[in-house]
Amino acid sequence: MPSTLNELASRVGGRVVGDGSVPIARIASVEEAGGDSLTFATSEAYFVTACSSNAAAVLVDESLGARSAPKPLLVVGNARAALAQLLEALRPSRARGAFRHPSAVIAPDARLAGDVYVEAHAYIGSGASIGAGTVVGAGAYVADGCVVGDRAVLHPGCVIGSDGFGWAFVDGQAQRIPQVGNVVLEDDVEIGANSCIDRAQTGSTVVGAGTKIDNLVQIGHNCRIGKHCVIASQTGLAGSTVIGDYVRVGGQAGFNGHITVGSNVTIAGGSGIWGDVEDGVTISGNPAQRHHDELRRQVMIRKLPKLFDRVEALERSSSRPK
Repeated sequence: MPSTLNELASRVGGRVVGDGSVPIARIASVEEAGGDSLTFATSEAYFVTACSSNAAAVLVDESLGARSAPKPLLVVGNARAALAQLLEALRPSRARGAFRHPSAVIAPDARLAGDVYVEAHAYIGSGASIGAGTVVGAGAYVADGCVVGDRAVLHPGCVIGSDGFGWAFVDGQAQRIPQVGNVVLEDDVEIGANSCIDRAQTGSTVVGAGTKIDNLVQIGHNCRIGKHCVIASQTGLAGSTVIGDYVRVGGQAGFNGHITVGSNVTIAGGSGIWGDVEDGVTISGNPAQRHHDELRRQVMIRKLPKLFDRVEALERSSSRPK
């Protein structure tokens, strides 16, 4: 992408502090940056590290742009958004358009828009529907009757419409409860590699428009996920979990079934969500609670050894003969 820092600033609507004529050949992390690289920093700690790296310049938020630095800065309102915009120009475009790999298996009654791109060994079942501009990755599985909207991306190995995990114990044995519903992915949804979304017991398991799901995520039967959510890897939703719009979920979070999470919620990685969550909060821990309360709990836990030592000292003191 050979360019100058000034030219990059014009692409992302930013401003340059320092020498804008510095040539930039690539974008790199702090660890990999060389003398022709633009690196990036989104916090004070990263800013210090970036300024001591080999990079030619640093992309930063406005909140960091007023600091003095030994390198030129490209200052923008949102460094992550600007980084995405710059990297988009470097990324090879995703294969799209009318294509069916010869090894793909597509049921005769499946309904595919004319420009759906189907990669090797994908499976699309009977009665399934795939919308315009969608990409079905290698080895992806779309089960019978499932619905995928427009411009969706199903990464390799994902499974849309596996049987929901429903069992009833009869005479001491687990008896399967038939799962006769389907999965509905709305427009612009992205499902990561080897993620699984179970079909509903009845009705639909739904993923809302614009939601992005990482690799290795499990969505149980009859879950309903809202619009423009982001769910990171190794998260698991038990059946009938309801999540609102614009929810951000860190990796390895676990959701109890039959709970409702409001909109605009942020959930830290590793959280265990056992009950309903109101709109607009940030939660963490297991069981998850408001992040501030969880931090206080962690501080108190770290103080427990000293507290035990003090209690034992007082007990020994009180037991001595007077």
